[in-house]
Formats: sequence, C-alpha cells, structure tokens
Amino acid sequence: MLLGCIGDDFTGSSDLANTLTKQGMLAVQYTGVPGEPAAANVEAGIVALKTRSIDAKDAVVQSLAALQWLKAQGCRQFFFKYCSTFDSTHAGNIGPVADALADALEADCVIVCPAFPATGRTVYQGNLFVNDVPLNQSGMQNHPLTPMTDADIRRWLSHQSNYQVGHVPIDKVLAGSTSIQHALDQNCSNGKRLIVVDAIRDEDLIAIGEAAAVRKLITGGSGIALGLPGNFMRGGLISGKLPQWQGEAGKCVALAGSCSGATRNQIEVHAKSNPVLEVRSDDVAEGNLTPQQAAAWLLRRAGSEVPLAYSSAEPEVVAAVQKKLGREEAAKLFEEFFASVARILVDAGVRRLLIAGGETSGAVVEGLGLSSLEIGPEIDPGVPAMRARPDLVIALKSGNFGARDYFAKAASVLGMGAVQ
Repeated sequence: MLLGCIGDDFTGSSDLANTLTKQGMLAVQYTGVPGEPAAANVEAGIVALKTRSIDAKDAVVQSLAALQWLKAQGCRQFFFKYCSTFDSTHAGNIGPVADALADALEADCVIVCPAFPATGRTVYQGNLFVNDVPLNQSGMQNHPLTPMTDADIRRWLSHQSNYQVGHVPIDKVLAGSTSIQHALDQNCSNGKRLIVVDAIRDEDLIAIGEAAAVRKLITGGSGIALGLPGNFMRGGLISGKLPQWQGEAGKCVALAGSCSGATRNQIEVHAKSNPVLEVRSDDVAEGNLTPQQAAAWLLRRAGSEVPLAYSSAEPEVVAAVQKKLGREEAAKLFEEFFASVARILVDAGVRRLLIAGGETSGAVVEGLGLSSLEIGPEIDPGVPAMRARPDLVIALKSGNFGARDYFAKAASVLGMGAVQ
C-alpha cells in the first residue's frame, strides 16, 4: 500500500476512493480500522471512520489508530479526508485531528484544501464557496449537526488548531506546482503549519497534488487527490490498470436520510416515476412505522421500479424534530431505523442498495457488517459504485452530491455488466 487515507465519514471516504480510482489507483475502502493486513494488490487504502460529528478527543484517538494501521501497511504518504464543505464547528474535529496526525508523522507543512470544483466547491482568498456562493450563505449555515457560519477557512481552522494557519493564494497556485512548493516552504519558514491553499479549477488541484509529492500529510476534500496518483505513476510504482466492473442484477432499493437541498430535489424527481415512502420522526419514535413495515413496503414494490424510503425534510422541520427529541437522539433514531431496514432488505434478496446521506450511509454500512468496499465506476462526481459482497453492490452518496436524476442513474450503474 502506497497511500494511506483516513476519512471522517463513509460517503466522503467513497468520494475519495472514487477520485483515486478514476486516476488509475487501485483503492479499497475499509469500515473502521481493519483487524488484519490489507491485500497485497491494494495501492490506496481508505479507512472510513464516523468521526465528523463526535467529540474531538474521540476523533483524534480513532484517527491515530487508523494511522497506525496504515503505517503498518507500508504507506509512503497519508491523506486526511474531510468534507468539501468543511463540516465542523468552532469545537470541531478537523483541526484537532490534523494537528494530531501532523505530530505523529512529524509533518511540519500540511496542506489544507477542501476544494472540489466538479461539485461547485472552490477556495478563493482562503474562503470556501459552493457554486459561487460563500459557504455560510449556501445552506450549510442550516446544517443540523455542523452549521457553517463563516466561509473563511483560515479563520474557522484557527478556532480548532493549536498551530498557526497559513495561506497560498490563487496567483501562486495558477503559476504551477513549483510556485506552490515555494509558497508552502515560505509559509512553513514563517511558522505556519496548517496551510490553506486556494483552488478554483481541477487543474489547480492537480498542480497542488504534484506539489505535495514530498509532503507526508495532505488534508482536504477528495478533489486534491486528483494529483496524487500521478506522483506514484511517474515514480513507476503503479501501472494505472484496474479490473473491469461487473454489477449485479436483481432488486434495487434506495434509502435517503439526508436533509440537503440536493437530496430533496433528487427525491422529488425520483418520485415522479417511482414509489416513495416518507419516514416521519413521530411515526418512528411512537412505533407507528417499524423497520419491518418499511422494508415490507419497499420489497413489495422492488422489481421494475426503484422504491425509495426517505426522512429528508426542510431545515425548519429538522430543527423542530431536534428540539423535541434532542439532536443526538433524533440522529440516532433515524440511523438505527435505516440500518435495520437495510439488513431486512439484504436478507430478503435485495442486491443493489442506494444510500443518501453521510450519517445514514455510515449507519447502514456498520449495520450490514461490511468490512471493505471495492471501488467501481463513477455514478456522479464524488459517488462511485461499490461492491460490498459477492452478491451485493451499493452506492453511498453525500447529501449534497449527485445530479437530479441520481437515483435512476445509480441503479443503472450498479447493474452494469451484471450476469443475468
């Protein structure tokens, strides 16, 4: 294994795995820290954790455990993957985990770059934009767990890190990888350890990746990984040849636990030609809708259609539910519900499973006991098809990702090349 990656949630980890695979690197995503060595042919290993919204101290402990396993696999470089919308709070985990990993690796110059232009995320003058709108005006200010109220990543990170935060502006980035290297070195000489790097195009991310060839630790969204496989390829360490994808035929079901605007739009589009079931918090909390009932409803409709069960709601509805049940209890309620539904579906013969929402995806993956995921073709930017078992393929989608027809497209890609 050459590149060792630590993801703070499951959909973000699959996003990173997708980026690396597209660039010709054989990547495998692991659920938590594995208890055994990786297969010899794995070139990039992504340890997916559920640390985005937990206490920072716990996130550090889990991340360091992942680092130790990755180091034991012989990795030459390490990547800490977080969301391209920098999901955190002033007491969030990104800074503490980056600090701890930098200390453990004795890395004195750490890139911070959440940019992912293919999905509308860009960093300019240290500020994060979503589709040309400042992050704190993009809807992320209403996130139920990690509301982002400041677009300045330098300032936000300074609340979390023990180290000084530097910056490489866009003019240095546009001048190419050598210019970026010099700017990083200058920041480091001036006592800056975590260095926010601007990026507005994929070409910028590739240049940043090239400039990061000698860096022990890189942090950011999956976009910056565009340039990393090329470093290993130029060194003759990887060939770029990947196995051909073969999907699964049979029943396909979708579960959505994201409240993002993108996912709500996708549900609206999907509902025009497929059956959908709304999962309301009151019904779940009071036992009026059980996982068994929801699964039975979905199974009766699975076949030529792709039935969908969803708990997505407008921000004000989510806020009301959290006020009534408590934020953590509300999240736990839906996670456990969807994990139980997924288990019933798979036991009943569902072979293609679509999951929307980071926390929901993590709960389902853990609920199904999936230890590793082989990465297949891209469905939409940031979302790959994945093989979870010999008879099960899945797609894990971050709430904000995917085109309006995502669910239909994902069902089709998961079935590509299937043996009928």
